[in-house]
Amino acid sequence: MTALPFPDESFGAFLFDMDGTILSSIAAAERVWAAWAMRHGVDVASFLPTIHGRRASETIRQLNLPEIDLAAEVAALAQAEIDDIDGIESIAGAVAFLDALPADRWAIVTSAPRRLALRRLEAAALPVPRLLITGEDVSYGKPAPDCFLLAADRLGQAPRDCLVFEDAPAGIQAAEAAGARVVVVTATHAHRVETPHPTIAGYGHFAPRIDAVGRLTLAGIATPSINGL
Repeated sequence: MTALPFPDESFGAFLFDMDGTILSSIAAAERVWAAWAMRHGVDVASFLPTIHGRRASETIRQLNLPEIDLAAEVAALAQAEIDDIDGIESIAGAVAFLDALPADRWAIVTSAPRRLALRRLEAAALPVPRLLITGEDVSYGKPAPDCFLLAADRLGQAPRDCLVFEDAPAGIQAAEAAGARVVVVTATHAHRVETPHPTIAGYGHFAPRIDAVGRLTLAGIATPSINGL
């Protein structure tokens, strides 16, 4: 039986990272970034683990490459990622989980630009939320808390009343800095995650519920055995 995260707590809103949290885009993203890295003489094997959860501008800036047009590189990468959606799919159970949430009580908070986020949500057949916070909406991207603080504010919730679903270290740090609770989604992780936060492999064993005072909670879903017992 999968352990239920925060079984005795309730929340004002749920905030979801996108890539690696509600959909898997690792193969597509790494194809695009690997090609970019090779063009710029960057070691692909050591570089690819650093791309996840951060805005492209901050990922490139940390390399300190000489004579690079940052805006042009970011725009080209975004278009390449928009063009490559092969293999993008939703995390198990994510569609049903998101569909069950009240529209004014959840948001997607991603480092991706808006056009790319919408493209990937469409490719994964995931619902587009009423509130979508992207890397273009804040001055400082993850691991800064700005994106989660903005999402909480626009939903009319205190950050401490929000539960953040994340998968990448930069996003987890951003949620912690915002003062939110965190669930780490491990569906796309190749190795065991060391984290003090609860973890889930997907959403198939859980469902959102509204309690008697209108707060969001997580409920477990029993999985029938083969013989129905």
